[in-house]
Amino acid sequence: MNKKWSILLSGALMAGLLAGCGSDKEADKVANDPAPAATDTKETTASENGKYKDGTYFAEGTMDEKSGWKPYVVLKVEGGKITQANWNYVSDKGGPDKKALDKEGKYGMKAGGASSEWYEQAEKAEQFLIEKQDPAAINVKDDGKTDAISGVSIHVKDFTSLAEQALSAGPQAPGSYKDGSYHAEGEDFDKESGWKSTVDITVANGKVIYAYFSGVNAKGEDKQTFSKEGKYGMKAAGAQGEWHEEAIKAQDYLIEKQDPAAITLKDDGTTDAISGVTIHIKDYVTLAQKALDQAK
Repeated sequence: MNKKWSILLSGALMAGLLAGCGSDKEADKVANDPAPAATDTKETTASENGKYKDGTYFAEGTMDEKSGWKPYVVLKVEGGKITQANWNYVSDKGGPDKKALDKEGKYGMKAGGASSEWYEQAEKAEQFLIEKQDPAAINVKDDGKTDAISGVSIHVKDFTSLAEQALSAGPQAPGSYKDGSYHAEGEDFDKESGWKSTVDITVANGKVIYAYFSGVNAKGEDKQTFSKEGKYGMKAAGAQGEWHEEAIKAQDYLIEKQDPAAITLKDDGTTDAISGVTIHIKDYVTLAQKALDQAK
């Protein structure tokens, strides 16, 4: 019996040793084998693809009564990054936008002693924004200027504020018109009134953002200005408003509706479509359509 148990015990010990060796080998194998490569689940970061949603961004300021200019900014984002920037102004009397006027030599900063023209400095500011991708990178001083952009001495506060506003608002669907400034006028001076009707329209991001319904006489005087100076005298003749006040309501209605055809006309050339407008506006509807035909 003792011999039998000795044999059994020896066999058990041998099996245990073999099992232990096998476990150590497996442990060594696990310890020495390289860990499986971790699956790369990291998503592409905003900085790699840009941080803005693709589309067109737009913002506009208010008309400055002193300078007669209203600022606006249009930005284009592709692949999450700003790829185009347009900073411009529209005149309170319509006509060419500030850049176009400046390129025609009619703004004249260099003639006044500046190192470069306004549009050239504006383009530098636009390129700086495209490079930095953040309006906050343009540090604006208390006087509205910046030292951040070499060669730029103009006021840039409008640009940075509107760029920030546009980006915060998100992309806006563009309208159907081609950006630019458009003008149309009547063929002749009216034999009775002495005025020739004029219409100026500014389009940005494909939409009408400004319209100016006015006229010019043989002396070259502007009809809205003439009325604002009290020389037209509609109220003195019993009307509820002055001519320029009603013209402004009509042009604002066009901006709201984006289509001259929305201004329905009666046979006498007036309209019931716009509250507070009693003046004849047939010429302005016709000329607005003519101006916008250039924007197609």
